[in-house]
Amino acid sequence: MLAVIKGAGDIASGIALRLHRAKFDIIMTEISSPTAIRRTVSFSEAVYKNEAVVEDVKAVLAQDVDKIPEILSSGNIAVIVDEKASCVKELKPDFVIDAILAKKNIGTSIDDAKVVIGVGPGFTAKVDCHAVVETKRGHYLGRVYYEGSASENTGVPGDIAGYTTERIIRSPEYGVFNPIFEIGDKVEKGEVVACVDSTPIVAEISGILRGILPKGTMVCTQMKSGDIDPRCEKEHCYTVSDKALSVGGGVLEACLSLYSEK
Repeated sequence: MLAVIKGAGDIASGIALRLHRAKFDIIMTEISSPTAIRRTVSFSEAVYKNEAVVEDVKAVLAQDVDKIPEILSSGNIAVIVDEKASCVKELKPDFVIDAILAKKNIGTSIDDAKVVIGVGPGFTAKVDCHAVVETKRGHYLGRVYYEGSASENTGVPGDIAGYTTERIIRSPEYGVFNPIFEIGDKVEKGEVVACVDSTPIVAEISGILRGILPKGTMVCTQMKSGDIDPRCEKEHCYTVSDKALSVGGGVLEACLSLYSEK
């Protein structure tokens, strides 16, 4: 079974991991300059490095659509730079999963494939997709909606160990982002963790730097640029999160359930 996943950030990568382990063939589409924060668990890194490994699964960058079959036959995930996911029309996959997490639908149609799944807010089941998977942390995380929509975006990050907005590193202005620490480093509250041009960004809490943009990334004001995990478990930086696995489980349920009905 062939699935195209739109997006290759950490949530999309959790979805890809679960589907790949369930023996799906996976193609992931990305933009030319991905801005995933959790780079150590995002297949989008293949765009920069030609390949990326998340846990025990490898993704390889396809320079064009013709290279995809070879990558899949080698047992790997294929990543292709294709911002509009135009490859869907050519490849005719069984499944299309929109995991861009744009908080709105920016181009997915219920007619794109036999089974189309929207991840997070911005989609309505039976209107622009066949099912929607909840991404909001809490009781309903990973739940599949075969009618209706996921929870609306509140703009407040999920609670981790009692922290929400404080754990997110955001750019104070437009400019060039330069991290001082790397993913996996421990940082203290009040410490300068990065700069945008010459403007410092100070950590609001202490913890492990679970994600951060790479040096030289162009950022805009209030753009999410990093993530501090107060639980201080370094291994969490290199494994797919509970949230991504839960969402991935929901997508897997929806794929199998809906495909059997077609």
